[in-house]
Amino acid sequence: MGVRVMVVDEHRLLAEALASALKLRGHRVLAAAAPTAGAAELVIGRAPEVCLFGTATPAEPGVFEPVVRIKRERPQIAVVVLGPVPNPRGIAAAFAAGASGYVRHDERIEGVERALAKARAGEAAISPQLLQGAFAELLNPAAQPDDEGSRLLRLLTPREVEVLVRVAEGEDTRLIAAGMDIAPSTARTHVQRVLMKLGVGSRLEAAALAARTGLLDRAALPVQQSGERSGPRPG
Repeated sequence: MGVRVMVVDEHRLLAEALASALKLRGHRVLAAAAPTAGAAELVIGRAPEVCLFGTATPAEPGVFEPVVRIKRERPQIAVVVLGPVPNPRGIAAAFAAGASGYVRHDERIEGVERALAKARAGEAAISPQLLQGAFAELLNPAAQPDDEGSRLLRLLTPREVEVLVRVAEGEDTRLIAAGMDIAPSTARTHVQRVLMKLGVGSRLEAAALAARTGLLDRAALPVQQSGERSGPRPG
């Protein structure tokens, strides 16, 4: 039996693509909407069984305010968060807001369907490992470092750090390749690895995340030390 569902995501194409896939598999999709700013009113008005709520920044303060309002006014609606490669803080924030589950953006459609079924049945739609990490964060938040920028920076190699700085400065693949004296295909590979490690889907999102967490301030130092981007040289 299909699930009566709504798909809300800040990326309209993703919302519409997922909605189409769910329709083809027999689910009743009430709406596919973006941006998430008006999500609460829309979901409360349509009253689906499950709302798929997509976000690229689950750890950002306030991102789950729509979920809080949905659960306050329509507690019978189950909310499953669609997010990037998760960290415990983001998952904890989702569950603290009242979400019933967390599914990665790169999950197969079968995994999304399983999450829908579990959420509708009142079960936690999340893997045991991720759930354990979320509960640990809720019970002992001090165990996680507050410096998100430093955590993200540790995920990147020095080469990838320089790529991120150049991306944030608006350089395209050609300029990145020329500035780093590498092939465009290699530059493109570096960019894709940076996006994957940061859990974002575009260069713009990577730049925004880096700026918001202070990662750019930390990233500038090793790049400048390399002597490649430290400005005019004396003499």
